[in-house]
Amino acid sequence: MKEINIGKVLVNKRKEKGITQDELANYIGVSKASVSKWETGQSYPDVTFLPQLAAYFNISIDDLMNYKPQMTKEDIRKLYHKLSADFVSKPFVEVMDHCRTIIKKYYACFPLLQQIGMLFLNHGMLAGDAEKREALIGEAKELFVRVTRESENVELAKQALYAESSCCMALGDANAALELLEGISAPSLYTETLLIAAHQMTGQTEKAKTALQAAIYQHIVALCGLFPSYFALYQNDSKRYEEGLRRVSAIADAFAIKRLHPGVLANLYISAAQGYAAQGNKDNALDMLQQYTELVTGNIYPLRLQGDDFFNLLDNWLNELDLGTAPPRDEKTIKKSMADTVISNPAFSALTAEPRFQRIAEKLENNS
Repeated sequence: MKEINIGKVLVNKRKEKGITQDELANYIGVSKASVSKWETGQSYPDVTFLPQLAAYFNISIDDLMNYKPQMTKEDIRKLYHKLSADFVSKPFVEVMDHCRTIIKKYYACFPLLQQIGMLFLNHGMLAGDAEKREALIGEAKELFVRVTRESENVELAKQALYAESSCCMALGDANAALELLEGISAPSLYTETLLIAAHQMTGQTEKAKTALQAAIYQHIVALCGLFPSYFALYQNDSKRYEEGLRRVSAIADAFAIKRLHPGVLANLYISAAQGYAAQGNKDNALDMLQQYTELVTGNIYPLRLQGDDFFNLLDNWLNELDLGTAPPRDEKTIKKSMADTVISNPAFSALTAEPRFQRIAEKLENNS
């Protein structure tokens, strides 16, 4: 993340070319003193000189100005995690102002805009009241709209479209979300199957295995992620509800989701507890909340995406994700959110007088 620094570039390029300030000044048609001021940062060349200077040194004007309109994937990752930590340790308004400054500077760096939008969504609970949270979601949505419309990266634009849809849902505009998602084809294993087969056919066995493990991992996580919706839709059908919970629990156990992605398992427990609470089944709701509490207060920190003996080739693939293996929020924020998900959840209002619920709430508060 370098600032514009024409002076440093001029010094380096002039020395590479082996010319003096006088020679450069004569070529451009200015005084030696002008070149000296450019190189020491006391002044900048007139904009009309930029094409001449760039042509003389056989570089682009962006290179001449040392202007970096794009950030690398690693820079974006580091910046995201720094800003995430800043949201916890610094005043919210101060961090937001910093974010807006970065957005203006890198308004054409669409991968960065995508991650800043996700940063806003992941830290909305720190904004304050509901009105401020909605305003923050609105800012995130604007970023996603820009990425969708302007980015030439098809996959990134698709991610931004999904994120924009999430913003619409968070703002209570389901019709807008439906309009955005209409016509998007359903997920398919076809591309992944072809990729795996192509690697295998060309003798790249390890790449084929890695692609296979990554595909299985993603679809298992996605499958588990669908069940909160299942619990909400079938909470009035106790037979299907119980069978759904039994099946997804078996999948989670079989693929060791507790170790691979504990956040997914935590979400399953919470959503199952909410369904039981809606049914008036206090005992089962408390059982689910107990499992949730044991998980989120247990030995799962620091949270990191990781492989295991079955997914033994997954780690390198995970490290290539936009944010790497670290979670999108810092540990303190995550723990507080996990506690609030139970303690401040209106779905559990009928349980608050239960001694068992109170013990669960106390344990979660002590962990946050």
